[in-house]
Amino acid sequence: MDEFLPGEVWLVGAGPGDPDLLTRKAERLLRGASVVFYDALVGPGVLALIPEHVRRVPVGKRSGRHSKDQGTIDALLVEATLDGEKVVRLKGGDPSVFGRSTEEITALAAVGVRARICPGITAASAAAASAGISLSLRGLARRVQFVTAHVRAGEKLALDWAALADPAATTAFYMGRGAAGEISRQLVAAGLDRATPVLIACDISLPGERLLHTRLDLLPIAAAAIAEDKPTLLLVGAAVASTGGQSAAMLAERAQ
Repeated sequence: MDEFLPGEVWLVGAGPGDPDLLTRKAERLLRGASVVFYDALVGPGVLALIPEHVRRVPVGKRSGRHSKDQGTIDALLVEATLDGEKVVRLKGGDPSVFGRSTEEITALAAVGVRARICPGITAASAAAASAGISLSLRGLARRVQFVTAHVRAGEKLALDWAALADPAATTAFYMGRGAAGEISRQLVAAGLDRATPVLIACDISLPGERLLHTRLDLLPIAAAAIAEDKPTLLLVGAAVASTGGQSAAMLAERAQ
């Protein structure tokens, strides 16, 4: 890795929360930083890797509870960089997957600073690994779709439901707890089978992780029962069924 110089900024993926899933490069950057601006979804085990002498600044945003708006976060990054700090912007999952990275990169570029990205494991991959399933499956899931179900208060979840209701895809709905009912209704209305398998994943990779297999028409009830107020990912599609490797392979062969 190049030397971490004063006035540099790295957008670092913290992964799903388990510090063992952090990349080696991300850990080196945390140890070389002088200040770390971190999200609310960053796991406590990852934060524990930050040396005591490194300044920590929480800039977390959770649904309905925003401690800092995006403009304020951008301004903090610019200020720290121009002050000659070695800046890490620590984001849950992967910075390039619904991580608002473009806004921060643009704000820094406006003052002549190039931000670099250290990728992390995204929640959909981590949830599939925890459940022992695959996001893709020959004959059943030929593509994977990542969708954010988060909207501002009062806004409608305006998605291309016809495109998302693809029986040959696995669709990951990030921040899906509050929209579970809408997702279920719209996908069924767009033609997706009511019995389509769904995996609900909360607190992925953390000690309190909860996984629940259900079906599309039962998703609102299941999500209300398991998710509570936890960060929640929904995986929808035939490939996420809790069938086990051999049975899944048999299903794939029959689907060909």
